[in-house]
Amino acid sequence: MRLKQALMPALLGATAMAGVTTLASSAQAQHEGVTVNLLTRPGPVIAGRLEQRGEEFKEMTGATINVATVPFADLFQKLVTDWQTGTNSIDVGVFASGWAVEMVDAGLLADLSDFVAADDKIDMDDIAPYFREFNQKIDGKTYLITIDGDFQMVYYRTDVLEAAGLEPPRTWEEYLSVAEAVHGQDMNGDGEADFGSCMFKKRNAQSFYAIMSIAAQFSQTQGTGEGFFFDTETMEPLVNNEAWKEAFRVYKATGEFGPPEELNHDIGDTRALVTTGRCALMIDWGDIGPLSIDENSQIKDLVGAVIMPGSSRVLDRASGELVDCDAQRCPHAIDGVNHAPFAAFGGWSGAVNGKSDPAVVAAAYDFLSYMNQAEQSNFDVTQGWTGYNPYRVSQFENVGPWVEAGFSTEFAENYLGAIGASLNSPNMASDLRIPGTQQYQGIVLDRELARFVAGEITADEALANVEAGWEEITDDFDRDAQRTMYRASLGITN
Repeated sequence: MRLKQALMPALLGATAMAGVTTLASSAQAQHEGVTVNLLTRPGPVIAGRLEQRGEEFKEMTGATINVATVPFADLFQKLVTDWQTGTNSIDVGVFASGWAVEMVDAGLLADLSDFVAADDKIDMDDIAPYFREFNQKIDGKTYLITIDGDFQMVYYRTDVLEAAGLEPPRTWEEYLSVAEAVHGQDMNGDGEADFGSCMFKKRNAQSFYAIMSIAAQFSQTQGTGEGFFFDTETMEPLVNNEAWKEAFRVYKATGEFGPPEELNHDIGDTRALVTTGRCALMIDWGDIGPLSIDENSQIKDLVGAVIMPGSSRVLDRASGELVDCDAQRCPHAIDGVNHAPFAAFGGWSGAVNGKSDPAVVAAAYDFLSYMNQAEQSNFDVTQGWTGYNPYRVSQFENVGPWVEAGFSTEFAENYLGAIGASLNSPNMASDLRIPGTQQYQGIVLDRELARFVAGEITADEALANVEAGWEEITDDFDRDAQRTMYRASLGITN
């Protein structure tokens, strides 16, 4: 039984919350004695900072913020089970923003639009366009408050590329060329050969995010609202074509210049190699910036960042072939190269249980607003241990907090420039945000990608299997309903 059929609709919608306004200006009087129960993943990453900020919020407002955790793999089911059964022991979930479309469809989340409209501290204009319009909103209404911005970039060793007379890669072909040119050098002075490229490729982990980051560059050209997973009219998968085939080729080819155990590496393994100075290039979220200046890092002031490499050849959706970019086909191209920075995972965001008491909803919103506001978040995103990555315009325009955290001015400007180029891209690619996302990506795509890189099947066979698997999932969840939610997740309202 699909989730929409199983979940009970929420009883508290926007009308039930009418008259409940943001109470930040008189929060102490209004929130005294209120308890907000919040659930997220284990800390210190994500949960740790919520706990600390919760103590601050209690001192300011009187509200108690109880932060509980469950393993990431259990988080989604724990939230929806609590809310669907009417247990309602959880008031706030902090989770992957992509899950919210499914929850909103089931009527579980409180519409926070009126709170946002009355909030004079959150400064929505300072939130980067993608996170403001796509990460927080569903069908034009705000259901989520962003506390972390997730998208992927390429990081590179500035000293290694400079010594080789190489520039950071603009395209995936350049990425492979740079990786090949420096592969096998000793990059950290320990006498061992190091790697041109490091990429997490472990099955049943997070490797499918990397392949999607590559595929987006070949597949999406017309802006975030175009999407690159499905046809927005038919919900036919857009995977069995030359764009994804090229992405599979590139993904596998990077392994020629990577560590021999790469197929067993998750993101933590790859980051350990990077921070010990063993990688010339890698894909990652924003964490590498703060991690690179950690006291145990061997790459402090030796790393740079660049917008995800793109392609001058992109998908013609009618034929399924790759064709050259031109002004019409690639309107957002930079020097002839199409870039589609991928919002992998979307970002950790907070949502409020629509059935919680109105006083709890108000306190919960104020706490999420407090977490989001620039005064708090501009500091939190500079601390590698928090797991929070930038999402505000002020966070990549002002180098001051980053320099105070230990960045050199040069690295801060480079890192923030790459973030700005990504977040401001009108062609930012949104992660999938519909029911069954984990099945589409974490099961079917992940399985066939692993079989391909292991040499069990060809790219053609893998992509045909992905297409068939995605079609089955779509039909199981109801094609018309999936189409409606997919379009809503891309901001298409008609």
